[in-house]
Amino acid sequence: MAQKNLSITILLLFVSSSMVLGHESPNSMQYPLVVSTWPFLEAVRAAWRAVDSGFSAVDAVVEGCSACEELRCDGTVGPGGSPDENGETTIDALVMDGTTMEVGAVAAMRYVKDGIRTAKLLMQHTQHTLLVGEKASAFAITMGLTGPTNLSSPESMEKWNKWKENGCQPNFWKNVKPANSCGPYHPKDVSSVAELTEVTCSMSNRLEDPASNSHHISLHNHDTISMAAIDKTGHIAVGTSTNGATFKIPGRVGDGPIAGSSAYADSEVGACGATGDGDIMMRFLPCYQVVESMRLGMEPKLAAKDAISRIARKYPDFVGAVFAVDKNGLHAGACHGWTFQYSVRSPDMEDVQVFTVLP
Repeated sequence: MAQKNLSITILLLFVSSSMVLGHESPNSMQYPLVVSTWPFLEAVRAAWRAVDSGFSAVDAVVEGCSACEELRCDGTVGPGGSPDENGETTIDALVMDGTTMEVGAVAAMRYVKDGIRTAKLLMQHTQHTLLVGEKASAFAITMGLTGPTNLSSPESMEKWNKWKENGCQPNFWKNVKPANSCGPYHPKDVSSVAELTEVTCSMSNRLEDPASNSHHISLHNHDTISMAAIDKTGHIAVGTSTNGATFKIPGRVGDGPIAGSSAYADSEVGACGATGDGDIMMRFLPCYQVVESMRLGMEPKLAAKDAISRIARKYPDFVGAVFAVDKNGLHAGACHGWTFQYSVRSPDMEDVQVFTVLP
């Protein structure tokens, strides 16, 4: 009997030790890790080289997003793409440290091509979160980045000229005149107070159809690189960069530089990245919701689906997607209105792998 009890005790001790070691072993965690929207392979490789060499998660997402800016990924990231109504290209970018919860972001930045590096400098050297327009450009140049420079390209100008020849269609205006040609635009006339009241009341009883925005949203005219990285210490960061929606109204800022919308990170929980119709998605802060859902115990796949479903219930025609990754490296994606792909590089992969998510 004593021999049997001793054997049971040893077995229990072995099982207990294995469970503890399994929980604590770094090999059970899938990091370092890089996850990015879309098949931006070179961007993910750049981020992976940084994080696998021991650089921080923040440095990794900066390297990855910067590579995409330089490569002008799909014409929707960096200079030379997505002209606004005046034919100008501007830059939106964000970086967030999931350990300190610090954020640096720039929006509608003119004349400086390095969006993500400007965002990092803002986070490092100021107490602010967001700078916009020419003042963001001035900050970047003061901090040593190249500028001022023309962010347009022959391709973006050709696209803009063809759009002008097409009567400036499609565009992002609504309830204005002229409706089917280039501006200037003015609100439609309301002839009386009674008519104004009738229009206001009728609009309050229905949700504006978002298709006017989403019907010309696609991978090649409206996109963001949103990237998350977990470094060797388990710290998490996210970064984004985009040149915004093609033919946007000048001054428009989408979800790219908005923390909680295009991206969000908390090293205690995980991270999220988003892409799509930012004018719709930023109203819901989907990435903040994804991270908070995971904090409450929801796995990444369900957290991503839940965030997208919440938007789709209100805007059934919107186009967008998110990826979710928890602090242990488990990842998933969800989308609506298009087929979404996201890229991953982890220690058990020889190169970047692309995952496809169906709507």
